[in-house]
Amino acid sequence: MNALKKEGWMVGRSAASHGAVDVFAAKEGRVLLIQVKSGKARATKEELEELVKWGKSSNGDAEVWYYKGRGKVVKRRVFAAKRGGS
Repeated sequence: MNALKKEGWMVGRSAASHGAVDVFAAKEGRVLLIQVKSGKARATKEELEELVKWGKSSNGDAEVWYYKGRGKVVKRRVFAAKRGGS
């Protein structure tokens, strides 16, 4: 969360989350929804489907962040928001 805040994101989290979204962030009209996993934990098919639903309903980017230890994070985007334009 601190890394997102340093990049100018407004950040919140779902305390003791058992849902699809652990961290939500907003910046300049963009929304980022994150499911956090650590160690050998993996997102289930159901968690991914729910995370995608959240992304679609909020037009936000949805990602799973895997913390691998020693500060290494692997980010996997599971839904990309539709950006405005002509």
